[in-house]
Amino acid sequence: MALPAFLERIAALPAFTRLTAVLPERSGAVCATGLPGSSDALLVAALAERDPNRLVVVLTDHVAEAERWLSDLTSILGDAGVVLYPPREGFGEVEPHAEVAGERVETLSRLASGRVRVLVTTPRAAMERTRLPAALASARMEILRGDVRRIDELAAHLDRVGYERVMLVEDVAQYAVRGGIVDIYGFGMTSPVRLEFEGDDVVEIRAFDLLTQRSSGHVERVVVLPVESVQADDADADAGGERTVLPALWPPAALVVHAAGTHVRPELARTWDEAAHHAELARRRGEDVVTRDLLFESPAMAADRLRAFPGLYLERDGEAEGSDVPDGIDRVPFPLRPPEAIERDMKRLGSLVRDGLTTTILCDNPGQDRKSTRLNSSHPDISRMPSSA
Repeated sequence: MALPAFLERIAALPAFTRLTAVLPERSGAVCATGLPGSSDALLVAALAERDPNRLVVVLTDHVAEAERWLSDLTSILGDAGVVLYPPREGFGEVEPHAEVAGERVETLSRLASGRVRVLVTTPRAAMERTRLPAALASARMEILRGDVRRIDELAAHLDRVGYERVMLVEDVAQYAVRGGIVDIYGFGMTSPVRLEFEGDDVVEIRAFDLLTQRSSGHVERVVVLPVESVQADDADADAGGERTVLPALWPPAALVVHAAGTHVRPELARTWDEAAHHAELARRRGEDVVTRDLLFESPAMAADRLRAFPGLYLERDGEAEGSDVPDGIDRVPFPLRPPEAIERDMKRLGSLVRDGLTTTILCDNPGQDRKSTRLNSSHPDISRMPSSA
């Protein structure tokens, strides 16, 4: 769902014009203040719309806040170019949760192919050293209808890159072989796919439904991404085991947005200390331990790397003390006020509209839509967007 009216309104503000005039292109930083609620996401979305060829990176301390940013930005821009790169949930080499591993794999794949407009991540994720980009380069597989492939070699590849062989595909990172049929559900696929072979020829590729297992539409091509756990094994043997950090994959002109309340240096230091603590606990248990320096970039190096990109710091009113905003940079105030507390009080909303406040109502369900329709009929300054919008 795209909300162009919101973007047009924030882009029409004089403060937006002033911000874009001082926004750094290659280095330096600027600060925007006075952005309550989700107006910070609106501002970032408007900047992404203004320069669609420039990668925008949003940094926030915590995954929960990163997910809020992802939700807001996809509501405004749609989900085609907005992605989340979460940190590993543990402090080891391998991500133990398939959902997190899959999101990391899919995001890096889209980033490498230039299909990301806004990337949301955390300081911890930015300082992690990973072999995943090298694994993607060596283990990513593209299959086209008409290709010649041996089923046993395809199965061996799927085993090698971390897929689970099952009797029936029911979840992501699984595959099944039944005679001349190979079902695969990989990260980044909108639905699982069924490959039909005649000998070594891929004669058909179809999407299929997980619940009914019935084939549906034809597919010309499918890309199979590796599961992240492959990175410590065969995938990097061909790539030399090279580890890299996420910011090394960004173009130099990427705009790094420091969300309000984000404290990069303390978060980097905390992660560094926790990694040492977890490594020590693992040693005491007699486990093989990958050294902290291989899994994470040092806080000083990570901070310097992030600071090298042009930056936009967001600061809420009253947040200056303890803020991450560098001293001496331009501050651009936005004349926005926090939204009124309605608490489902339609009479209160009606009184605000009568006072001249133009209001947009976003509806989650048909019941809310009907109520807002009745209010809208008596107040033309209210616009509504139903759940189907």
